[in-house]
Amino acid sequence: MTPQQLRALCLSFNAAVEDFPFNPETSVFKVRGKLFALSALDATPLTVNLKCDPEDAIRLRGEHPGLVVPGWHMNKRHWNTVTVDGGLPDRLVRELVEDSYDLVVAGLPRAERLRLDRP
Repeated sequence: MTPQQLRALCLSFNAAVEDFPFNPETSVFKVRGKLFALSALDATPLTVNLKCDPEDAIRLRGEHPGLVVPGWHMNKRHWNTVTVDGGLPDRLVRELVEDSYDLVVAGLPRAERLRLDRP
């Protein structure tokens, strides 16, 4: 997956926006003000921090050593850093980004979730 594909994927979700609160090199993807993905899109290797169910996070780290690791500068119980530059199938990367988005949306107040469902 290329940086452009990763950016497009993150922005493809309902109400997703890209922000740069830390520095101009770090893309932060949010839904309703809550972070669901973080990546330095020009870094090599290309990685993205994604929210993850704690049990799934541990399982994924075991299944993909070196490619899925505890989230760098994040709560390591709930976040993984995923290398997305070819070592993992793009389909899996898409699923992990979508899962991260869904977890963040599930944590939003009900009124915010309802607004996301409207066209």
